[in-house]
Amino acid sequence: MTVNDAVFENDAVVENDVPTATVTVVYHSVHGHTRVLAEHLADGARLVPGAQVHLVEILPGDVIAGRWHDADVLELLDRSDAIVLGCPTLMGSVSAVFKAFMEAAFTPFVTQSWKDKLAGGFTMSASQSGDKLAVLEQLAVFGAQLGMQWIGVGDMPGNNWSGGTRDDVNRLGSWLGLMSQSHADLGPEQAGSRGDLITAKRYGERIARLTQRWVNAVPYETDRMTEHEARALSASLRNTDDMPAPLTSTP
Repeated sequence: MTVNDAVFENDAVVENDVPTATVTVVYHSVHGHTRVLAEHLADGARLVPGAQVHLVEILPGDVIAGRWHDADVLELLDRSDAIVLGCPTLMGSVSAVFKAFMEAAFTPFVTQSWKDKLAGGFTMSASQSGDKLAVLEQLAVFGAQLGMQWIGVGDMPGNNWSGGTRDDVNRLGSWLGLMSQSHADLGPEQAGSRGDLITAKRYGERIARLTQRWVNAVPYETDRMTEHEARALSASLRNTDDMPAPLTSTP
């Protein structure tokens, strides 16, 4: 597969009685910031028993004369149960390389081979806003045209009160998909914020759990919290060096 060794299987031990579900995170990254977000999202998906998680980077070298080609990637996506789409926000739009990949999905569009797969999306920009919503809307419309079922972020908003910080969960208050912001003068080792990466991990786990329910009828209990509980969660995560434990479900 010609994706610069960017495809990974979930190597966790899976109990024999746990059915499998395949989640593929496919993304384009210019400077590495969006890659970090994709990696955390994939890590979250791997927390779900039975999840087989692939991480695929769309590379500029696979765009020839304006057309993206990689049959192996399309074959992987054809057999995936959920596809999570991600790219940087550039000039208020999806990146050109990722748009070339999207246009290459014409075959699954006309054959409806991705119909009723689950989908989600994420994006990164240097500006706090950067018109990232426009990119998430583009990705969601793309999924809708392919007949896919879209999954949004389920976390309450963070950093919207005097005690909030940029390290809060869902600190940019995005629900259509995952938004993150990175300072333009810092490298990918400083991608996003702690809150962004935690949100990415939680979003990936949410997608994988819903995929298990969608594909294999695995019981799923919705994780709900009040705004006060969400603020307490963000505060508790600021006081630990570890990423949070898997989501706990509350009836």
